[in-house]
Order: sequence, then C-alpha cells, then structure tokens
Amino acid sequence: MTTSHSGATMDDDKMMKGDKLILRGLKFHGFHGVKPEERKLGQKFLVDVDAWLDLRVAGKSDNLADTVSYTDIYRIVREVVEGPPQNLLESVAQLIASTTLTKHSQISAVRVMVGKPHVAVHGPVDYLGVEIFRYRSIDVQK
Repeated sequence: MTTSHSGATMDDDKMMKGDKLILRGLKFHGFHGVKPEERKLGQKFLVDVDAWLDLRVAGKSDNLADTVSYTDIYRIVREVVEGPPQNLLESVAQLIASTTLTKHSQISAVRVMVGKPHVAVHGPVDYLGVEIFRYRSIDVQK
C-alpha cells in the first residue's frame, strides 16, 4: 500500500471518490474560541460533513439498517458544537470526525468543515474556518 503526503493510503484516496453521505450547511450556536467574548456570548458555527461508506447494500435493500442515518451524524455535530467550549475550530472538527468514526464502524473516512460566519475581519466574508479529513485506517485506534 502506498502512502500519500497526507498520510492516507492510496486505497483511502480511491475510496474517497466513492459513495458518501453528505450533510451541508448545519448551523448551531456554540461558545468556542480563544477570546473572552466568544466564550461568553457565543456565535453561530457552520458545519459540513462528508462520510464515506459503501452504500451498495442500502441502495439495493432500501433498508435504513444497511446504512448510517444522516440524523445520527447531525446529532454528533450538534452535540459537539453546542457542547463544551473548545479554543480552536481544529478541535471542534477533530471531535466531530473522531466521534463519527468511533460510533459508526461502516464509515471509512470523514471530511469535516467548521466555519465561523461572523468573524471580526475588515472586509466581507462568507465564513472563515477549517477543513479536515480523517481516515479510519490511520486515525482510529484499533
């Protein structure tokens, strides 16, 4: 197995072109950040998640038991974003990714984007944030 610059294997890279669940534009109020006002007042956070897994069986069976429910992943995101404050968006994204991979063994990789739509910068922005990729093969302890 060959490893790419990100630490992912070539099998992981191929898999990430396959089936996935897609959650876009999840919005929650949280208290993450390093500034006191972020911890006190909180702010909106925008989250996108992609979760890679084989959806062939679910596609043929039409049975929810053969896939992962979008609402399960939504709940994970909500619990993390509305949960205990983190200093960094990187930590928020990591908690979402690691919890998703731990709770759902069918998922082989996740992409998590966490953005702050309301940031104190001089100029218009949609959001500023982070995006991480985590792979079961290298990021989950067996």
